[in-house]
Amino acid sequence: MRQVIRSDRAPAPVGPYNQAIVAQGPSLYVAGQIPLAPETGEIVGSGDVAQQTEQVMANLGAILTAAGASWGDVVKTTVYLSDLNNFAAMNEVYARYFDTDTAPARACVEVSRLPKEVLVEIDCIAVLATGSAETSP
Repeated sequence: MRQVIRSDRAPAPVGPYNQAIVAQGPSLYVAGQIPLAPETGEIVGSGDVAQQTEQVMANLGAILTAAGASWGDVVKTTVYLSDLNNFAAMNEVYARYFDTDTAPARACVEVSRLPKEVLVEIDCIAVLATGSAETSP
């Protein structure tokens, strides 16, 4: 079960997110992902927050898929930016992954530093339908 919560007594979302989501079912807590290529472990898109966000979303998507989930199952994300001036470029990429009406709740913050000096890191929480997930050693 997943339900979007909206209140006109709180500020309306100004991007691809919702004020709150009520969800029930097994939860998946995905660790923060940075723009590392899984094949090489190298940073993708050095200095380019849009390219880095694309790789982060690809990494998150791979983990969601392994758990039997999809972007529609994501109920909360947290975006960490090394510079909030990169918000618009990150948000443009991020918005392609979520339908505005059903997008997850989101927080976005500027942090003083991210691992490997990347520009963006994103984590998420998803609620899974019953079923089996892939497992790896």
